[in-house]
Amino acid sequence: MGKPPFPPSNTLNAPPSWRCIDFISDLHLHEDLPLTTAALAHYLRDTSADAVFILGDLFEAWVGDDMRHQPYEQACARMLRDFGQRRYLGIMVGNRDFLLGSDMLTDCAAHVLPDPTVLSAWGQRALLIHGDELCLADTDYLRFRSQVRQPAWQAAFLAAPLQARLAQARQMRAASQAHQQTQAQTAWADVDEAAATEWMRAAGVDCLIHGHTHRPKSESFGPEGGIRHVLSDWDLDHGQHARAEVLRWQAHGFERMTLS
Repeated sequence: MGKPPFPPSNTLNAPPSWRCIDFISDLHLHEDLPLTTAALAHYLRDTSADAVFILGDLFEAWVGDDMRHQPYEQACARMLRDFGQRRYLGIMVGNRDFLLGSDMLTDCAAHVLPDPTVLSAWGQRALLIHGDELCLADTDYLRFRSQVRQPAWQAAFLAAPLQARLAQARQMRAASQAHQQTQAQTAWADVDEAAATEWMRAAGVDCLIHGHTHRPKSESFGPEGGIRHVLSDWDLDHGQHARAEVLRWQAHGFERMTLS
């Protein structure tokens, strides 16, 4: 796949009152992850952050905003709304929940966070993306992404009854889990550095923050002097691989916090 051109980006200027900004992504929430869901609730209740940015894949699957009336999703909306009514909550869609729409975001008291967004704080600028669009080696996924991001495809899919869409989502989740088990030893596609560098230069930033790849790290990347912070996925329900991290940004720099 060719390098995608840098799309028009949203710019968000942090207000002077903000002292602490947190970034999370890839929680993949669903009702079979009670410990992960509870960890998010505790984190949102207790965090000292003035703003929380969720950079995609908040939910494992999202088949339309009428899904928000399901019991588990209703509970998630209440949890998010409790935070969003007190602090700034920004939500970016990912590859699993790209159909997350304005009705659910309103119920969550959340702000739409376009992909990409340039965040300016403390005289610094960071480019925020989910990351899937720049995994250029994952050609099968990018073909699928191109199809399902088309308005005509989405309209046809959303026209189906909710229960049919939920059944399809369960089938896709089962297939995804089986694929992950059989491909456990295969390296996942990473964000293409050359393409990301072009985006960073176009945005006028030397800092990139993204999720999607489930390989948390902070490293030199992109333009000379550039850095990227890859966010952790969350999963506290499978002990062997349990993890949940928050990337915190303050005036003095970045730090990673591990939640237990």
